[in-house]
Amino acid sequence: MSVPGATILHADLDAFYASVEQLLDPALRGRPIAVGGGPHGGVVLAASYEAKVHGVQGGMPGWRAARLCPELVFVRGHFREYQRLGDAVMAVLADVTPTVERISIDEAFLDVSGATHLFGPPAAIGARIRERVRAEVGLPISVGGARTKHLAKIASQVAKPDGLVVVAPGAERAFLDPLPVGLIWGVGPVNEQRLADLGIRTIGELARTPSSAVEHILGEAVGHKLKSMAQDEDPRRVVTARRARSVGAQSALSRRRPEPDDVRAVLAHLSDRVSRRLRAKGRAGRTVTVAVRFAGMHRATRSLTLPVPVAATLTLTEVAERLAWSAIEDAAPCEITLLGVSVSNLADQRAVQLELDLEPPDPWRPGSAPGAARRAVDESMDAIRTRFGGDAVGYLPVVLRRGGAVPDEFRELAEHDL
Repeated sequence: MSVPGATILHADLDAFYASVEQLLDPALRGRPIAVGGGPHGGVVLAASYEAKVHGVQGGMPGWRAARLCPELVFVRGHFREYQRLGDAVMAVLADVTPTVERISIDEAFLDVSGATHLFGPPAAIGARIRERVRAEVGLPISVGGARTKHLAKIASQVAKPDGLVVVAPGAERAFLDPLPVGLIWGVGPVNEQRLADLGIRTIGELARTPSSAVEHILGEAVGHKLKSMAQDEDPRRVVTARRARSVGAQSALSRRRPEPDDVRAVLAHLSDRVSRRLRAKGRAGRTVTVAVRFAGMHRATRSLTLPVPVAATLTLTEVAERLAWSAIEDAAPCEITLLGVSVSNLADQRAVQLELDLEPPDPWRPGSAPGAARRAVDESMDAIRTRFGGDAVGYLPVVLRRGGAVPDEFRELAEHDL
């Protein structure tokens, strides 16, 4: 049946990382598996649907997952295979329409308004995508369709696992109203509980609640956004190419008192990840921002805009340290639970103009003698890592901090292109 107007599709691979492991090892199919972690420690990165039935989910300690599901099989991740198979699925989507907006390794939006004359209505296109991905790649995928991106994403979540749901124009309210508010893009456990405390548990209840009440408990910006989503007001279109305005990384920590060596090690690790991404794309940024989350969920940010763009690991680390301690000292005494580093105000930096060797030399300026030395060291390490792998060389604080709960390879799969 034709569904005019419902031409935005959201395609989302089901339990992607776990499904890839089951594809690579047929002996794991139909069994509860967890990617990452172990029965005695570590963190579960992803879980199969067979494991989710027992309450196992990503981000859970391995020991807890093992208690919930004694039959759980722990497997190590195949990160290159995740990238390869994710790219193969995106190639299938690109065969249907050139208007594909990839938003992560395993999901994308499609605008199929120009493809209906070739492949039929959106529901038929969704079915075609699912059949091809299953036959050519071997993975299950769920597809949702609607007139807006927000509703298409919700429809794909309702379709899981391995299903297809297209919401016809005019049927949006009947579809949305009974669904749990947690399905709205951006509603996490904290905001979901805050809404529940107000008696709001469904999307329909949120849509009927006065905006002032929602904004009072969630804040003006978040409240307005979620209220609009509940009313299916989403003017965003599918965008095929968009350069990132910032690049960042963050690390959740066990609740701890901030110690200089510990804070520096975490910030050095985050700065290394950020700066490597910048240099790989020939970019640099002027504004460095550090986020610090304290016990009790209070969060503080500090920013510094530099005179010239930077992309040196050591420079970002030093700037981040200064900003982090500014926030920590303002909140002292305190315990921290998260640190984050981001760089914005980006610009191309394929080459750096060297400066006259005037005193005093400023290592934060890429064109100064010490700044140029830092860039040369980074470029040499980047070349070694490209040839021999990311663990071949690194700054001492970064090397000492390796072996964290979540491998960097896993984090990098979710990072957007610059």
